[in-house]
Parts: sequence; C-alpha cells; structure tokens
Amino acid sequence: MINKLFVTAIAMAISFTSYAQQSDGSTKSLVKAEKEFAQYVAKNGLRSAYQTYATPDALTFSPNPTNARTYYSTQPDHKGLTWTPVFAKVSKSGDWGFTTGPYTLNTDPIVYGQYLSIWKAVNNKWSVVLDLNTVHNKPLDKTKQQIVEPASSYKPRLVNEKQIAAGRGIIETTEKTLNATLKSYGIAAFAGFLNPDARVLFPGREPIIGKDNAIAFYNQMVSKMAIKTTKADKALGGDLAYTYGVATIDYKADLRESFHYVYVYELQPDHNWNIILQIYTPAER
Repeated sequence: MINKLFVTAIAMAISFTSYAQQSDGSTKSLVKAEKEFAQYVAKNGLRSAYQTYATPDALTFSPNPTNARTYYSTQPDHKGLTWTPVFAKVSKSGDWGFTTGPYTLNTDPIVYGQYLSIWKAVNNKWSVVLDLNTVHNKPLDKTKQQIVEPASSYKPRLVNEKQIAAGRGIIETTEKTLNATLKSYGIAAFAGFLNPDARVLFPGREPIIGKDNAIAFYNQMVSKMAIKTTKADKALGGDLAYTYGVATIDYKADLRESFHYVYVYELQPDHNWNIILQIYTPAER
C-alpha cells in the first residue's frame, strides 16, 4: 500500500510539473506557467525551480550574463521571492513570449523591483531562456495588467537555419541603425524606435510607461548613449524579437555607467520594428 501511494504521488508530481508548463500558443498559458513558476519557488526554492523551469542554456544577469541553472545552484535558496506578471505577450507562432512585472524579495531589508522573463516553448512546454531584473524603492503605483493575446496564429512549416539567421540579421541591423542614430542625434533617436505604449524598466525607477514619458526620462538624465548588441533572436512568426547587449550611458551629471540591456521589439503594420520594452541592469566592468 505504501509503495503504491508513493508511486502514485511521484506520478502526480511529474504530471503536474509537465501540465503546469504546457504551452498552447496563448499568452494565457504563458502567464499561467509564470505564476506556477513563482508558486514553485515559494514551495521549493530557487535552485530546484530553475532546474525545473529553465532550459539548460538559459541566461540570467548577476550582474553579467551567466548560465541560470549554474548560478542559482550556488546561491541562497530563497523561498521568499514573489512576483506577478502584469505585461505579457506571445508571438503568433507560439514559440516564444515574455512576461514582466513587479517582484518582492522578503529579506532584511525587503527588496523591490521589476523583472523580465523571456520564455520559449520547448516540446510544447514553456521554459525560461533569459531573465533579469531591476531594483527600486517600495512602489507607490500599481501597474495596470496588460495580457495581450496573439492577434492571429502563424507558424511556418519548414524553416532552416539560414532563414532563422536571416531573421536575426534583420533585428541586428535594426539595432545597429538605432545605435548609429543615437550617435548622430542623441536621445532624440528613440523617438523613431519606441512604440507609443513602450515601457522602460530602469534601476531606481518604477516602470516608465509610454513613449513620451520614456523620452522625457532619457532627456532629463542622459547626455549620450551607445549600445552594443550581443545577441538577437526573432520569433518564427516574425512579429516579436528581442536583443541583449551592453549600453554605455553618459549622464548629464558627468558620470558614465555601463548596463546590460534587453530590448523587446514588435513588428508594426508599417513593417518597422519598434521597441515595446526596455530593461537595464548594472554591468560589472
């Protein structure tokens, strides 16, 4: 009887883990996986969670890019980390998406901030491939939830590595153009690349939402900025992409600082790639 109960419990646990991360191509299923990831951390700790929910090559920024599974296996096994997705999108191909929102780490003192997680559907199961976070004071405002479902469904049947590389090349070229424009026109360059509803997650700040607010923020504190792309990836559906790299910021206060960044891009009806999300975290020089 004991053996049967034990085997049944193990089978149920395995079944739950598999079901919890199931992807059906919807943003709803991704948000569900993110919430269950948070519940898993609260119950089992970070080490086990990243072994379960992250791909073997997933990256985290701590502060520089490093393998997430390896990093968390050597860190304190926090169970007091809680977070809530408030903005999420999935590509119309259903192969990857992202969530972002506030988090709280219940240490002494309590740490508050914002996170971004990039997820991929691997064998129809959502898995984390990249995550990073910013830190700010206890939030004063509550961000409105925006869970956006794909407007349509499209996934090419036959895609080879050459086509995938070409897709990434388009995003890399877009970002090179952004960097060149930043050099020529300064922060005003973002006016041509940020979506009207873009949001910026910057250390020490609550989410800055809206293109006008983002440009006002940059104008207030930044003298110059240069970005160098490390990697770009594009969804098979051709509607979403992301990059990460290093941003060098010269403040108006005569100070230079380096950050790791992740930019999420979305293809617009006019066929331009606009940035819908920017997040920065300090880099170790």
